[in-house]
Amino acid sequence: MTDTTRRFLFLQGPHGPWFHRLGRLLRTAGAEVWRVGFNLGDRVFWPGPGYIAFEGPHDDWPATCAAILDRQRITDLVLYGDTRPIHVEAVVLARARGITVHVFEEGYLRPYWVSYERGGANGHSRLMDLTVPEMQAALERVDLDLPDVPATWGDMRQHMFWGALYHGFVAMGFRAYRNFRPHRALTVGQEFQLYLKRFLLMPLHRWERRLATRRIRRGGFPYHLAILQLEHDASFRDHSPFASMTDFLALVIRGFAKGAPPHHHLVFKAHPLEDGRAPILPTIRGLARDHGIADRVHFVRGGKLAGLLNDARSAVTVNSTAGQQALWRGLPLRTFGAAVYAKPEFVSSQPLAEFFAAPERPDTRAYRDYRHFLLETSQVVGGFYSSHGRRALLRQVVDLMLSPEDPYQALALGKAAPRQQLRLVR
Repeated sequence: MTDTTRRFLFLQGPHGPWFHRLGRLLRTAGAEVWRVGFNLGDRVFWPGPGYIAFEGPHDDWPATCAAILDRQRITDLVLYGDTRPIHVEAVVLARARGITVHVFEEGYLRPYWVSYERGGANGHSRLMDLTVPEMQAALERVDLDLPDVPATWGDMRQHMFWGALYHGFVAMGFRAYRNFRPHRALTVGQEFQLYLKRFLLMPLHRWERRLATRRIRRGGFPYHLAILQLEHDASFRDHSPFASMTDFLALVIRGFAKGAPPHHHLVFKAHPLEDGRAPILPTIRGLARDHGIADRVHFVRGGKLAGLLNDARSAVTVNSTAGQQALWRGLPLRTFGAAVYAKPEFVSSQPLAEFFAAPERPDTRAYRDYRHFLLETSQVVGGFYSSHGRRALLRQVVDLMLSPEDPYQALALGKAAPRQQLRLVR
């Protein structure tokens, strides 16, 4: 008799208990589940059975991973993001064995959705090769009322809390996992300090943000909005042409100084989780001063994006998912990195100075079809960091993972699962 049991191997996941809750529900559904842990944070957030500790040097990981895949007869690999070195190597090994790769990411339509795809995410997503006409054809049998774009980034406090806690445990477990190296440039201790500092400074940053926003709103000038990302984020690091955020800032300020009308202003909006590891504010001030536009350049530290977008003339970003909030409002948008939404129907390819002078408007009907397609496929209601977000996510995602078709195939075949409404996580 053929053994058809699904066997899932989890690698690194979002900070907090999400991966453990997901693995537990998969076991309830009849699957077997294991988790490889690389540090004490992974161990603490996987308290149940199936934990496999990897304590060796990174050079040993490919051979160890191959042995685990073969010994446990793994059928499914589960990842959060697909660009960490340990994940990249595992994906290569999984594909060679015909193993299904499940990739979770922050939602392309943040904040109240999570992205679930197979094979890859962001610049490796199947969305990169799908055209808008192909999406429109797949939607012909679907009728869904589109929810409005939310005005907040999501469960930011919970995200920061779990991040600080995770890095604290990682630092505490250094002796047991002395070979662990984070996928980012900073040490574990530095990551922990930045999370903690950001969390403690939230009241001060909130006050600074309100003052900056008030100056912009009461200024009475037209402005263009630059939506910033985290320099260490995978989308920026692995799917953009820039080596650092400074390169992007210099490009934007130079293009604005050259092309924008002299009465227009430029507003830089920082990512809500920006923690100061990149010198963004002093760099902006220096570049603006060098180009003679210091009195026309503004900086807003985190906070809500919607209010600033509502009054903006256009938006620029590398490849932030927040660019889609600009498209939803019908704003001209210029991007520079690989982005799943960078379709010619609604994202400008103008030279930057020309864009600031006279930005081309997007085809909003085409964008709404694109967004509709995402809500019927890879975007799942819920979140990783809050309890209500995890509950909403679990209600749908296990069935999606166990389905023989990925979300894009299911829609094309007319087998897309009924979708949960956004109200469940508000």
